[in-house]
Amino acid sequence: MAIWFNPSLSITEMVPLGPGTMGEHLGMEWVAVGEDYLKMRMPVDHRTKQPYGLLHGGASCALAETIGSIASHYVIDTSAFLCVGLEINANHVRGVREGNVIATCTPLHLGSSTHVWDIKIHDEKEKLVCVSRLTVAILKK
Repeated sequence: MAIWFNPSLSITEMVPLGPGTMGEHLGMEWVAVGEDYLKMRMPVDHRTKQPYGLLHGGASCALAETIGSIASHYVIDTSAFLCVGLEINANHVRGVREGNVIATCTPLHLGSSTHVWDIKIHDEKEKLVCVSRLTVAILKK
């Protein structure tokens, strides 16, 4: 059963991320939407690398926060509620120098006042790059 407020949510409804957003600036794009997950891709390039030529941990966190926050947005009734990031953590387990990384976001908890998301970021060879957990606060408008 779909977790989304609109059970027929499709990837075409999710594009674009919005002009002038961090997601747009970092080149994030949607890959897939399922009944209880979202997938998003981000390039490893001049926008997302740190000085050693590796994917910047902050870029991984930006990807995790983006996909988790948007996931919460699609779970709630946006006419009555809004969602904001409350806490994020990340373990960076492998470096990436080129290509793309893909984030997969699944719910750990979908409560009335908080959502907790598990976000795993993999490289193009499906090797784990980063594990993140995002807590989102659900607020009445």
